[in-house]
Amino acid sequence: MQFIDLKTQQTRIRADIEQRIAALLDHGQYILGPEVTEMEQRLADYTGVAHCVSAASGTDALLLALMALDIGPGDEVITTPFSFIATAEVIALVGATPVFVDVDPASYNIDPARIAAAISAKTRAIIPVGLFGLCADMDAINAIAAEHGLPVIEDAAQSFGATYKGKRSCGLSTIGCTSFFPAKPLGCYGDGGACFTNDPDIALRLKELRNHGQDRQYHHPRIGINGRMDGMQAAIILAKLAIFDDEVAARARIGARYSELLACADCVTPAIADGYSSVYAQYTLQVNNRDAVQAALREAGVPSAVYYPVTLDQQPALANRSRISGELTVSHGLQDKVMSLPMHPYLDEATQDQIVAAVSGAL
Repeated sequence: MQFIDLKTQQTRIRADIEQRIAALLDHGQYILGPEVTEMEQRLADYTGVAHCVSAASGTDALLLALMALDIGPGDEVITTPFSFIATAEVIALVGATPVFVDVDPASYNIDPARIAAAISAKTRAIIPVGLFGLCADMDAINAIAAEHGLPVIEDAAQSFGATYKGKRSCGLSTIGCTSFFPAKPLGCYGDGGACFTNDPDIALRLKELRNHGQDRQYHHPRIGINGRMDGMQAAIILAKLAIFDDEVAARARIGARYSELLACADCVTPAIADGYSSVYAQYTLQVNNRDAVQAALREAGVPSAVYYPVTLDQQPALANRSRISGELTVSHGLQDKVMSLPMHPYLDEATQDQIVAAVSGAL
């Protein structure tokens, strides 16, 4: 049983992939070529945002966003401790301090009610994360940010394709950032990412920063990075975009069916509030005695995973580079209880029934 089934998807789009790669090999523009340009335009149209600037990875996208906003040493950036290391890592990389705020117990995303108390004279931005495929409460976060004159960077590495009050993830803040890591809902076959913004000045800075700070050949007004996306990965994204809406709908259907089938089990299923849709980058439960449950699933031939067993405030690399605002009780509780089940658009009902039976038996 596959935790994420990329082979079935590849079979479906194999002819399109091969045609696009053949075209790329013919023209030979492997970095920032026509595939990248086409992909950026189509992704901008998809999210309803004026500008899409691709990057070499989702981590680079977040890093570029901070650099474009001139965030650096002495600054603070408010974010969640319940996320992948990249969310806080990039803040430390530019020399700023991650400030951790606890998450909402229902959505697992940063709790807007706790953000204001974390704001200081050093605060320069807020980075909410759309964890497990569900957007954060962006209206509440944007309102707090506007009150204090702060930009918001949406970390949508897991939520690209999700919607929030009729708008798509990555089109909800000053800058939206996503990842095209292969396991993501929209993934390539290597590393890739993108930034989204409606601000033309920010878009220009992002484009320069990803290409060594260059505004024209061999002229560098900024210190940048080598954060360019290659055409091969863009070709893969273009092939996948043709079926993305169908896959997003399948993920929603499969996620809802999981929750329906597990409603009576001794676990907590994902909460999707009115006005939200989840792309279910992971289908994540809360369970007691997680180690025993995972062991029982392994015996039944059902894979599972834990995102994330150690919160970011407890990571050694960030111990002396971060600040904690208030208690992190919810985040610390979740790290011991969350467990993710197999989730992908090609999960058939028979396999899903097998998974649910194993989970129910283990619980």
